[in-house]
Formats: sequence, structure tokens, C-alpha cells
Amino acid sequence: MNVRLDKLVSERFQLSRRAAREAVERGQVDVAGARRVDPAEEVGPDADVSFHPNRPRLDTTIRRLTVLYEDRDILIVDKPPGLLVQPTPLRERDTLLERAGRYQIHKRGVKKPYVGIVHRIDQLTSGVILLVTNPRALRPFQDLFRTHTIERDYLAVVEGVFITPDGSIDLPLVDDAGDGRRGVSRDPDQGVPATTHFRVLESYGTAASLVAVRLETGRTHQIRIHLAALEHPVVGDPVYGRRGRPAFPVAFRRQALHAASLGFIHPLSGRPIRVEAPVPPDFSGLLDELKHEYGAFKIGEAG
Repeated sequence: MNVRLDKLVSERFQLSRRAAREAVERGQVDVAGARRVDPAEEVGPDADVSFHPNRPRLDTTIRRLTVLYEDRDILIVDKPPGLLVQPTPLRERDTLLERAGRYQIHKRGVKKPYVGIVHRIDQLTSGVILLVTNPRALRPFQDLFRTHTIERDYLAVVEGVFITPDGSIDLPLVDDAGDGRRGVSRDPDQGVPATTHFRVLESYGTAASLVAVRLETGRTHQIRIHLAALEHPVVGDPVYGRRGRPAFPVAFRRQALHAASLGFIHPLSGRPIRVEAPVPPDFSGLLDELKHEYGAFKIGEAG
């Protein structure tokens, strides 16, 4: 019969139950050579468990989950840049999926948490993402995203200055545009339909612009591909922004793309929901540096 991990650690290493639980939460306990952080995880009574009391504590500030909205069916969270939504074949342990599971265990008291993913944002993109925490909500929210009956707004800092203050990009996307990368097709009969709406908020000399973007469709890398197709790649984009272009004058370690808000009618409760995520410090720091170096012109201001 399986037992709780903290109970087994307590018995094996002569710790109090509280000390055993804290050791697991600090990341000082391994099972079969892999770190475990859930004291309630059930393991076999003969499991290969090791205790490392001198191991540095896990950085809980890095691994926390910033919840913007929650109910019995969903979590809407603010994903920091650099965090994967779910593991790759390399089986990374610290992902949004894992953090959401731990949140339910520790904050909601759920023994076996459920996390359903209905949309994704890139690892290097920050901002709002919705997770399903009740199996009954998975299909309704999948339908919401599939039918595009949800408002998804982004902020992007892009290279250069737009000729027009707003517009739409209606170009189909293909998996290989001829250079091994995803891209746009100028042939409407090729690729999958994709539409992106944009509005320029501010410009910084001739170097860059801050753009509000709304997705009508939600294809992989859609915003980055569409803006690059207009010769306005997202600043710091490692895939679509650099080939053949001079280095951007202000260094930025990731793509300057932030999922700013989600708005929808909750398919189960019928309530209107709108959630916003503030821009992270690195994004606001980029804007401050651009303003300092080039000044800022808000679109709509008199010349």
C-alpha cells in the first residue's frame, strides 16, 4: 500500500511530520533520484527516497504562481517570461503546468490536481494564460478558443515606425516559408487563415514602436510572423527578427511580447470575464530606455 511522501520521510529519517513536510517543500527530498516537492505525493513503502538536508532551498519566489482570477473551473495566471507552459521531451520540472498543480495542492487542498491546457504562449512571452482546473470545463473552453469567441490582447515592442496608425494583417501561415521557418504565404490558397489587428500606441524616434495587438485567430507564432512580414519584427525575437538585419540598438534578452489581457463570456457561468496582466519589469525597462534614448511620441498627438 502506498504512503504519503512526508510520512515516509518522517519514518525513514527520524524527522517530525512537520519537518518532513517542510523538507519536501524545500526540495530536499528525492525519489528515485528525482526531486519531489509535494508532501502529499503517494509512493511505495520501499521507494528509493533520499534526504539532502544541506541542499539549498528552492527559490519559492521564482516558482510561485501569480493568479489573476480563479473559480472552481479555471485559473487565469500571469506567466513570467522564460517559463515553459508544459514540459518538452527534456522533461523540465519547473513549468506552468507543475506550478498550477502545486497551487491547487497547497492553496485549494486538492490531492490530485487536474490542469487542462487550452491555449499556449511562448516560453519567452509574458502575460495572461488560462488553465482549466475542472475536467468538465475543458471542452467548453476549447470551443471558446477554437471559435475565436475570446478577446486576446497583446503588447509588442517592434522595430521601426509604422506608416499607418492601425490596420489588419490577413495573411495565411505556412509551416515552412522556404527557409526552414514558419512564415506567411502570399497565395491565399496555401496555408492556414490568420488575422492579426494592430494599433500603434507610441513611437520612439525611428527605432521602435509600441503596438497593441488583438488576435482574431490564434496560430502558432502568429503575432511574431505577421509583424515580421510587415518588416516590423518584435524586438529581441530570436527566430523571426534577426536574419539579415542590423542589431537593434537597445539590448533586450527576449522577444518583447506580452499577453496583456483576456476577455470572454464564461461558458459555464455565463459571467463576463476580463483579466489584465501588468507588463513585467524587463518590458517596462525597455520602454523607459527607448524613451530616454529617442523620446516618445504618442500616436494622435499633434506634430
